Amino acid sequence: MPRLMLNDELWSKLRTIMLQNGIYDKPNLRIMVEGILYRIRVGCPWRDLPAKFGCWNTIYQKFNRWSSKNKIMDIFKAMVLEPDLEWIFIDGSIVKAHQHGTGAASRENEAIGKSKGGNTTKIHMATDANGFPIHFEITGGEVHDCKIAPEMIEKLPSAEHTIADKGYDSEEVRNSIRKKTSNPVIPRKKNSKMGNADIDWSLYKYRHLVENLFARIKHFRGIATRFDKLKRNYESVVALVCAFLWLPM
Repeated sequence: MPRLMLNDELWSKLRTIMLQNGIYDKPNLRIMVEGILYRIRVGCPWRDLPAKFGCWNTIYQKFNRWSSKNKIMDIFKAMVLEPDLEWIFIDGSIVKAHQHGTGAASRENEAIGKSKGGNTTKIHMATDANGFPIHFEITGGEVHDCKIAPEMIEKLPSAEHTIADKGYDSEEVRNSIRKKTSNPVIPRKKNSKMGNADIDWSLYKYRHLVENLFARIKHFRGIATRFDKLKRNYESVVALVCAFLWLPM
């Protein structure tokens, strides 16, 4: 019997939100969701799903359909209730794209780029003051943090402080944060003439919360290595795990 991840309490909460987002409550819905989580957790091909979960192709088709209609992303957004917005932390993390995750028959940008590590994808994550995910973007691994940050910050709620590392050292990023009526806490690089006399280093030390989040979601091997050819499917994988982290709250 494969290890399951949803007890009755967690499933009851997730089921309610799924129904609110247009997912039908079929008799096998729970075991199908468990199958999707199993595949993300162990990083196996869809074809290798244990028969206990049902027909692998049926589960994949259901996941792909939900993904194409943004239903999994909507579930994640519905989970983000009353985040602690005293602080927001933003950071990016690169993941390897497996060779089976490349070569999608699509003209769209599937967010797989070339970098020193080969084929990579980058997760740009924002967390609340408790280290829980509130928003993320998926790009190719070669995309610099500063390039995506203004667009990402525009989508975030207002917070008292927005904290990031030196990778976000840009006046454009700081101005984007100030437009959200938030105070940027971003160290400047060593060659900066302005220095870091104005940085709240005590607050900056809490930036480990977003690093901890990356460590948690990368326990799921389907996130730590990208196996999905389509960007929207990998986004749905990340969104489902982020929603799973919110379930006990």
